[in-house]
Parts: sequence; structure tokens; C-alpha cells
Amino acid sequence: MDWVERAGDLLYDGESIREHVRVGDGGVVVTSHRLLAFTPDRDGPNFRQVDRPNVEGVDRRSAGNADFLEQGVKALVAGVVLVVAGQMVSLDGLVAGVSLDGVGSAGAMGLGGMLGLLQGLLRLLAQLDDIMTLFGGLALALAAVVLGVYLWSREAVLVVSVAGGDDVELSAPEDDTVLERIRAAVRPDGPSSAASEPPVTDDPLA
Repeated sequence: MDWVERAGDLLYDGESIREHVRVGDGGVVVTSHRLLAFTPDRDGPNFRQVDRPNVEGVDRRSAGNADFLEQGVKALVAGVVLVVAGQMVSLDGLVAGVSLDGVGSAGAMGLGGMLGLLQGLLRLLAQLDDIMTLFGGLALALAAVVLGVYLWSREAVLVVSVAGGDDVELSAPEDDTVLERIRAAVRPDGPSSAASEPPVTDDPLA
């Protein structure tokens, strides 16, 4: 069903259409009271309505999947921290002179296994800076991939800024005059319904 053309079915009593434009598979209808946005080609609801006083602006912007951006930034920060820590903190010198191999009474006391475990932990600590650098590099590589996907997902969109609510996004029109028509219709001093296209109404005598 083409709701852009049938927007008159959604009008309140006394409400009239000031402007309607096609945007992608949907469109925008500005009435004397509201802005009606039809977005069947976008995620989320197919229809949004905003009272005209709450419309703060109509602009063209570039937008992408925010989840990719968030995950990419987290991986980037983690990678930088790990690489910097791995390069600045050297544990080799701290544990190089520590050895438990010469503890001769350990076997008699039954602590040989415990001392072997401690010696293994010391060797692990000696390599910890290299491990942090390695995992930091992997995190940076992951960040590069995720941020690349985010940049690839970016697209031009028409954004209706809504005061106190979520903005409405539609596919960006090729012609910027569409934005000007919507802005002019939303403004209180914009063209009246008589000066734009005839209002859509169910009254056959209108």
C-alpha cells in the first residue's frame, strides 16, 4: 500500500496536507499539525509522526551502523593500551635473577611441586610484556577490520531532528530541493496548504 499517496486517510479532523515528497521507497508528508515519515526501506517502524513544533531541522547527513563504530573504538582503545603497556613495562629484568632451582630442601619438605609451579609463573611473567604486545596487535587488527566495515556501511540519509525524541532517518533524496520543500512546509511561516499541492481529503466535494 502506498501510504504517501494515501496519507489523507491518517489525517485528524481539521488537519490538511501542506506538502508531500517522495524519498526512496517512502516519503514525507507535512500537514498543518504534523510531519509524517514513511520509511518502509529502513530498519524499525514503517511510519513515524512528529508534531511540527518538535521538528528542529531537516538535513542531509552521513550515517553508518553505530554498533560497528562502538565495537571498533573499544578494540582500538584496548589495542593501544596493550601495545603501550607491553612496550613500556619490561618484566624480564624483574624476574631474571630470581630462581628457585637451588632450593635443596624443597623435596624433603614436599614443596617441590609448589616451587615448580612458582618457577613456571616467573617464566610467564618474564614473557608478559611480549604477550601484551601480541594481543594488542591483534586487537588493533580487529579494530581496523571493524572500523572498515563501519566506513563501508555509511550512507547519505535525510535526517529529521526531533526535540526530545529519536531522530527520523530516511534514504537521502538525490535532489536537495526536496529538503527545502520539507523545511518550508514545516516552518510556521511556510506555504499554506492552498499555496502548495491540494490537500488530500476523503470529501468528494473538496
